Amino acid sequence: MRLTGAEALVAQLRREGVRHVFGVPGVQLDHVLDALARTTGDPDPITYLAARHEQGAAHMAEAYSRTSDRPGVCLVVPGPGVLNALPAVATGYACSSPMLCVAADIPSHLAGRGLGMLHELPDQDGTLASVTKWSGRAADPGGIPGLVHRAVRESRRGRPRPVALTVPADVLAAKADVAPEPGRDTGTGRGTDAGAEERAAAVAEIAAVLASARRPLLYAGGGVLAARAGDALTDLAEALAAPVVTSRNAGGAIPAAHPLAYPALAAPTLLPRADVVLVVGSRFVSPRGTALPTAPDAAVLLVNADPADLGAPRAARLTLCADAGVALAEIRAALPDAPARDGDGAAGTDPGWRPEDLAAVRARCAERVRGVEPQWGWVRALREAIPDDGFLVNELTQVGYLASVGYPVHRPGTFLTPGYQGTLGYGYPSALGVKVAHPDRVVVSLNGDGGFGWNMQELATARRYDIGVTAVVFNDSAYGNVRRIQADEFEGRFLGSDLSPVDFVRLAESFGVPGVRARTPDHLAGALRDAAGERGPSLIEVPVGEMPSVWPLLLGGDPGSVRT
Repeated sequence: MRLTGAEALVAQLRREGVRHVFGVPGVQLDHVLDALARTTGDPDPITYLAARHEQGAAHMAEAYSRTSDRPGVCLVVPGPGVLNALPAVATGYACSSPMLCVAADIPSHLAGRGLGMLHELPDQDGTLASVTKWSGRAADPGGIPGLVHRAVRESRRGRPRPVALTVPADVLAAKADVAPEPGRDTGTGRGTDAGAEERAAAVAEIAAVLASARRPLLYAGGGVLAARAGDALTDLAEALAAPVVTSRNAGGAIPAAHPLAYPALAAPTLLPRADVVLVVGSRFVSPRGTALPTAPDAAVLLVNADPADLGAPRAARLTLCADAGVALAEIRAALPDAPARDGDGAAGTDPGWRPEDLAAVRARCAERVRGVEPQWGWVRALREAIPDDGFLVNELTQVGYLASVGYPVHRPGTFLTPGYQGTLGYGYPSALGVKVAHPDRVVVSLNGDGGFGWNMQELATARRYDIGVTAVVFNDSAYGNVRRIQADEFEGRFLGSDLSPVDFVRLAESFGVPGVRARTPDHLAGALRDAAGERGPSLIEVPVGEMPSVWPLLLGGDPGSVRT
């Protein structure tokens, strides 16, 4: 077929299963938008959603890709468009999201010459490469299908992460004979970096160590969610009768109500008492960059799709570089029907996990969370009002910090965070991306007034496309966490942490989005239920004052004790 580069790009995106593209239009993208416009009457067209800022568009694509089986794509102009998208792409890198950032560029013959062309960036390819696992550049229309196909494959191969493709404006406009690629493999696309024999041997060793444990423990990180491995994790835990501690980025990897599920707050107590710890899909490091504490003689077994997470500062008896879902299923299959649990020497007299001790740890975790008021009242209201299969997209705010350890997550992937990147402004546009991917499920965005200010202009996007996300904005007219630190550690010398008051209900209404104000947790729960019955977007403002710091709980906590 003889196609322009833009037509070749759009055609191959469709073959890869892309159904939504998020972006901001601009002159270097004119040919792509025209090619997209010409698909609107076709079966399975690509829907283009124009955001108000490239950061918002890229956050939408990142969350879309993280929560669905289709590629999430953002489309941006070069220079400032690329730079605006970087916070979201970096968030995807932190959270193992297989998004695709497609960036235009200045004409090929002018690139790199420093002539001051519109949107010129000195090293756009290098900039994108710094926050992606793979990036490519198209030199001609004929090469575009292969590059798109490779980009989508690379985004999901091994550890899923963002990828980028740059297509100069002249390549998008030029015509050439183009041969399409077959399209995305409908399987997971994930595998292992180990050979089959090496993997089988490692799996057998790991299974043998787990089978001999008196107090086995599974520690699950966000990689379990990225690999869609929740069922495999639960199956292995049940076979071993082993408690599962989920990291703050892995809520719902095993349902919170499962009798073997324990929140991140339980880690300081349970990890040092386990004799075998299987760590799956986690970096397994503390906020200070050290390995999480385990018993000196414990056998630590590391499974991760990224080899970088298998070495120092962690010390492991066995490691396996593999997809979490593949590894967990193979380890479960390699277990004997009834693990021996004989141990040797003194371990033979070890009774293993005592149910009463584990119950005490669970109760202590709940007690500590419920003791943080008023945050707990708001978190409880959110949980009561959001269906089990509904999504809560968490932000960096005082209520959100407690939610990261205290919000019970009942379905894998329904509680989203920006991971270690801690990206302010992430929450609301990400929630829009989730809702586009899951139009029939409830999606709630939890925000502080500071973080919401980053991307509140996307209320216009929500209204324009009738994206039914409810934004909950906790308003204390401050960067609350900064103010809390200045009060606690710097003798109340406040600088830059107080914000001008904003009436978010009136703001929402100015965008055509209905808004209400909730002053109690029960009122918030009721407002959320009412919003769930509406078709379009909504906003709930919650006026709050200063809140106690959650950080002592997040950085250590005191969930109880387990007897020796």
